[in-house]
Amino acid sequence: MDSARFAENSYFIKTREEGYADKTIKEIAREMYSYVDAMTMSAKKDGVVNMGGFIATNREDWYEGAKLFCIPFEGFITYGGMNGRDLNALAVGLDENTEFEMLETRIHQVQYLAKKLDEYGIPYQRPVGGHALFIDADKVLCNVPKEEFPAQTLTCELYLEAGIRGCEIGYILADRDPVTRENRFGGLDLLRLCIARRVYTDNHMNVIAAALKNVYDRRNEITRGVAIEWEAPLMRHFTVKLKRLG
Repeated sequence: MDSARFAENSYFIKTREEGYADKTIKEIAREMYSYVDAMTMSAKKDGVVNMGGFIATNREDWYEGAKLFCIPFEGFITYGGMNGRDLNALAVGLDENTEFEMLETRIHQVQYLAKKLDEYGIPYQRPVGGHALFIDADKVLCNVPKEEFPAQTLTCELYLEAGIRGCEIGYILADRDPVTRENRFGGLDLLRLCIARRVYTDNHMNVIAAALKNVYDRRNEITRGVAIEWEAPLMRHFTVKLKRLG
């Protein structure tokens, strides 16, 4: 089970699924994990910490197999390369973020930002989820050709506008066709704004919305995007080197 968003999923089960309204987030999470043999966790998501992750399993043979790789690649099995401070923070984060009030506060911020974008007429994927908004970059930067990666261009424009770091979930992430080696331009081209952090306030959301509005207001002036100068043969979106065009 991919556990990056297990707490948010538990929240939506509690608020949307019949028969779960009276269950706690922790009870729902325990039921979810009762159906699986193993899990992976990127703790920077629903662990609400700045570092770390782990795997867990109830199968001893899987545990023994994974243990063989932990020491040479990560660190000893009791810490896996994480320091004590980060382990303590993760324990607190998992406990706090499986409380309903904590999740409700975080998810409220995503909904709050969505309402601000509605006010400004900025297109995004609906309905919003629990941790992020996905901006329809090809509808915002409609004058940037798809071959010049509108979502990556919007990501750069937003960072230059206000120092806000988003993430392209679009044509660069889609990579190339394994046979033709042509870029894939058939899907959605989105800018992801991930809000799931304990340190953000509604004022942070106001800054994000205002910065997006500023870019949106000058969208007709943005007619060129970016080109790939270098890319890795595998998972290029993490390390791709780009150049601005125009």
